[in-house]
Amino acid sequence: MMPTWSPGSFVRPVALWAGTEGPAMSSHREAPEISKDPVADNTDVYAFVSPDRPDTVTLIANFIPFQSPQGGPNFYEFGDDVLYGIHVSNRGDARADVSYLFRFRTRIRNQNTFLYNTGPIGSIGDPNWNRPQLYSVTKVTRGDDEPQVLGAGLLTPPVNIGPRSTPDYARFTPQATHHLSGGRRVFAGQRAEGFFVDLGSIFDLGTLRPFQHLHLIPSAAAVGVNGTQGLNVHTIAIQVPRRELTRDGQTPTDVLSPKSVIGVWATASRHKSRIFDAKKGRTSGHGPFQQVSRLGNPLFNEVIVPMASKDRWNSLPPYTDSEFAKYVTKPELAGLLPVLYPGVFPNLAAYTKPRADLAAILLTGIPSGVVPGFQNFTGPVQADMLRLNLAVPPATTPHPLGLVAGDAAGFPNGRRVFDDVVTVELRAVAGLTIPLVDPSFTPDGAASAIKDGTSNTNAPYLAHFPYLGTPAGGYQTKPGIPAA
Repeated sequence: MMPTWSPGSFVRPVALWAGTEGPAMSSHREAPEISKDPVADNTDVYAFVSPDRPDTVTLIANFIPFQSPQGGPNFYEFGDDVLYGIHVSNRGDARADVSYLFRFRTRIRNQNTFLYNTGPIGSIGDPNWNRPQLYSVTKVTRGDDEPQVLGAGLLTPPVNIGPRSTPDYARFTPQATHHLSGGRRVFAGQRAEGFFVDLGSIFDLGTLRPFQHLHLIPSAAAVGVNGTQGLNVHTIAIQVPRRELTRDGQTPTDVLSPKSVIGVWATASRHKSRIFDAKKGRTSGHGPFQQVSRLGNPLFNEVIVPMASKDRWNSLPPYTDSEFAKYVTKPELAGLLPVLYPGVFPNLAAYTKPRADLAAILLTGIPSGVVPGFQNFTGPVQADMLRLNLAVPPATTPHPLGLVAGDAAGFPNGRRVFDDVVTVELRAVAGLTIPLVDPSFTPDGAASAIKDGTSNTNAPYLAHFPYLGTPAGGYQTKPGIPAA
């Protein structure tokens, strides 16, 4: 019998979410179907050893992309009909060993008003907030018959409406940071978009800096424009002890030990059947949950997977990703760069071997011996997961380019909120990382020069949990003027 899960009950979760056991630019609108379902659209996943609490790991999954802060009166919120999950694999088979599942329940206090709030909201429990959301978080451990409910009836913060409705918005963050048993913390709610990228440039036939003037259709030099500036997302963040995620329950200290490495991804699932209830004026879900979105590494589904396969990829678990390996070892973008920029990437154009460097970065992790003193190899099973070596301590002076800049605590060893993953992955696709596995190859000079040209232009990141900045307010936001 298929188990059931509701905000008030959780019964035997084995095979509950199809995303882990059967039937990603980062990942904003990355596939045709999920772009029509933003409340279930997984936008970014982060996993890192917490810099301010290095005995813990922070796992973050963001959803609902491109939120306009002034989008009322029906402001953005998590879906009551979506099962959100953050999953960790620690045995090398790309199957979930530890999962944290989140369900949300929305209340309407005053049934006779259209208002989201009926006055200033002074706290997350203020009765002036007419549409509060509560949630439950449950831990599911592979092999255990019963789940562990870590918290129930937890409040999210309201969205940032403006100085009259949500004055001093930053105060809501600590109020909505819930301390759970075992030294865990959890937060769910709206945050400033932390992912930065020049979407308009990249999707305009691959316009890249600093050599856009060498494009087949050249353009003048220009500064990067952050396509997510002024936008918000909805964040689910949980901080847990490092030992909770390892296969032996010990805190890892040996960087070269396989037990120190975990794989992380996030999912969103919906009931397999949805029926429109005319009396209530809304749809209701029935039957088992089916995964509709997933994300591990940034850019994977968005740039690697072909258009015709994107929706299917979103429905599959990571351990089936070997069928997509051919798109990693011969990425379309690597073939396009020499065509779009004649004469700029001659060495890349002449390279015909399978891209073992990208396979290591995106599908298996980096084995020992490739980067001195480092590895985040999870084994031969090819799967799109963020791979994090839990024995690598937080960097004293972190670098946004992470591992390729000598900062082993950064992407592609996990992912921190400030890591410049677009620049890192563009340089990797352009051939900069090929010498790691094939010393006979010399990267084109342009490979190390590629840059997205943007940085975080939203609220500053926090130095503490949940790390993403204060969301932009509706009243304070001034929409830009569309260009011709």
